[in-house]
Amino acid sequence: MGRVFVAGSINMDVVATADRHPRVGETIAGKEVLYFPGGKGANQAVSAARLGATTTLIGRLGRDAFGAELKAFLADQGIDLGYVQETATAHSGTAIITVAEADNTIVVIPGTNALVSADDVTVVPLLKGDVAVSQFEIPLPTIAAFFRRARAAGATTLLNPAPAQKFSRELLALVDILVLNETELGLLSDTALNENTDHAGIIEAAQRLQANKSQIICVTLGKRGVLALAGNEELVVPGRIVKAVDTTGAGDCFVGALASQLADGVALREALRFANIAASICVQRMGAGPSMPTAQEVAAVIAAR
Repeated sequence: MGRVFVAGSINMDVVATADRHPRVGETIAGKEVLYFPGGKGANQAVSAARLGATTTLIGRLGRDAFGAELKAFLADQGIDLGYVQETATAHSGTAIITVAEADNTIVVIPGTNALVSADDVTVVPLLKGDVAVSQFEIPLPTIAAFFRRARAAGATTLLNPAPAQKFSRELLALVDILVLNETELGLLSDTALNENTDHAGIIEAAQRLQANKSQIICVTLGKRGVLALAGNEELVVPGRIVKAVDTTGAGDCFVGALASQLADGVALREALRFANIAASICVQRMGAGPSMPTAQEVAAVIAAR
């Protein structure tokens, strides 16, 4: 069985809930303020660990109250934190999130996440069969160094290019599996996509982005499920209709769940189905890291089907 290594961000999510999102320049009354461990890297590591994968997180925290709280939470999840460094020169990453009408807006202040370096990721003991995961809340040169290290070790590389930004074909070529939503796919492929775009349109955009024919591109479509381009094969996983409470960590849950399954040697189609179920559980409760389901919870949904 392989392991999951996540190089990425660690944030404290400060969540304000309200009946609706304020318009530009408008002040509205909120309901409550909540504090949740988050950051895309940490969320993905928590997801993988709760689903049974041996998981290591690589990142940085500040020597502050948020840093101490985040470290304690992540350790309680059974995540190896031996490659998480504390930095005195910057504050821990923070995200300001507004949740209303089952959707969210997010402002991320990177803090120590911006200091994660190539030296931090090239010392990680990756082996063949491991899965190396990253996302765009740490510097892109660091991700490239991490994936080059993974490729040299024979590990699988999985990139979640979020928050979406343009990046080089050189980095894309280091990616075995790309996981993104239709908004991110539209930006990166220079294609106009929306929630009404049919599967053919999504596949065409994925083909435009695909670095090579062996690269796998998985597009998460929320309640519409998942569509994947694996070489020339198209894989469709139907969505699950659930009552969403907070969608903040859904994409990260999916990524961590997919990585956990692939590290365990599960075939892609089944791994996608498993990850889709995990994400559908995640959105039914508040918070990012704390909302990640366990393997037992996913198994219960599978058994009920």
